[in-house]
Amino acid sequence: MTIANLRLIRDVAHSHSVSKAARLNEISQSAASQAIHELERESGVQLFDRSTRPLTLTPAGKAYVDYCRDVLRRHDELQASLALLKKQANGTARLAAIYSVGLSEMAEIEERFAKAFPDGELHVSYLRPERVWEAVERDEADLGLMSYAESSRDVIALPWRNEEMVVAVSPNHRLARKKSTHPSALDGEPFIGFDDDLPIQSQIERYLRDHKVSVQMALHFDNLEMIKEAVAHDAGISIMPKRVMREDLEQGRMIALRLQPAELYRPVRIVHRRRRVFNEVTAGLLALLQKENSNGLAKSDILTLSAH
Repeated sequence: MTIANLRLIRDVAHSHSVSKAARLNEISQSAASQAIHELERESGVQLFDRSTRPLTLTPAGKAYVDYCRDVLRRHDELQASLALLKKQANGTARLAAIYSVGLSEMAEIEERFAKAFPDGELHVSYLRPERVWEAVERDEADLGLMSYAESSRDVIALPWRNEEMVVAVSPNHRLARKKSTHPSALDGEPFIGFDDDLPIQSQIERYLRDHKVSVQMALHFDNLEMIKEAVAHDAGISIMPKRVMREDLEQGRMIALRLQPAELYRPVRIVHRRRRVFNEVTAGLLALLQKENSNGLAKSDILTLSAH
């Protein structure tokens, strides 16, 4: 019993003609007749009364046609559901991003994505750096945006950009009128840092240590938004990517001081599973991220392959 045979029986019952049903199903009349005889032999009952013209259903035939219609309806519903799932799978990109990237510019990324893929869907998750990596590794996300990532056996970290790190102070701080500062000027200052388990905090501590600077850790948080609020309220100074301060600088809530002469950068990567075959939308999102980054940033912010 096949779907094709079920359709044939249904169409014979509807048209009361083997020849008409054969044409509907694009087979010969003899092939249709043979298929009906085979089904009757297998079921052990006669489906059609051949003594009448046009053909009529026997009582067993009526029950069989009801069964055919039910199976075919369920089959068509299944095919429609599978087609919808396939369309959604082919038209969806799943992106996991660290909070600072997501909060500072995800709206811009989503707007550019919508223009490039009006029928596509972008699902974004905001996670801590280690969770971004896990989401990609476990196939919970197609692409990830995270800092301090290094390629592994299963996940590749693509260059995206280097974000300049600056000293963030409140407008009332003694350094607020400066445009740049030497690391030594931070010695003894109350400092708002990141949680100890975050790579960015390890980099900042190493930088201060290399320049023989000792700060007084006043507060620490696991995200940049809380750190920015603390700095804006003059609870201490901090070191963070200048890029995430754009709105705060425009509003005058904080001041950014370049570190001179030494420079400090936060590396941000695009991560995805090795040998991953992307759907059209995800491949397009990856290309969009790389293109928009290279076109939209200052040269000093771009992280190129040659830098590694």
